[in-house]
Amino acid sequence: MKRVGVISDTHGFLDPRIQTIFRGVDHIFHAGDIGPMSLISQIEGLAPVTAVTGNTDFGIDYPATAVVSIEDKKFVIHHIVSPGSPYQSITDTLERESPNAVIFGHTHRQCCQKLEDVLYLNPGYSGRARLGTERSVAILTLDSTLGIETEFVPLD
Repeated sequence: MKRVGVISDTHGFLDPRIQTIFRGVDHIFHAGDIGPMSLISQIEGLAPVTAVTGNTDFGIDYPATAVVSIEDKKFVIHHIVSPGSPYQSITDTLERESPNAVIFGHTHRQCCQKLEDVLYLNPGYSGRARLGTERSVAILTLDSTLGIETEFVPLD
């Protein structure tokens, strides 16, 4: 069994609680709109990090899409995803990779939806507190028998 921390849309702000929430995870996914690369350095001490760029990330050295396998699960990580849309920019990647889960951000809203046996997960917005915006991250528990379990962790 492995645990994965999932975060997105930090926009240059790493909530101090992330260090505690992600303590003990085996890997961390950052689904874009990171801010400065130094933000990733702050969480790399907790676990290996796979990060992708978002639409507000310029001049940082991460890909737009990443494919990662952990345990017997395959993940595609990409910032802007429209679950179920045949016109999304990663359609070819999804067909080629046949992932168990797609991790994304951008909307600043939690999403945990299964379509055709693929989990689509947006951990929600985790940047600075803004009036009317719920803040959260997610923890995935990967089990070869049970599959992928998702827990959202509020930051407000």
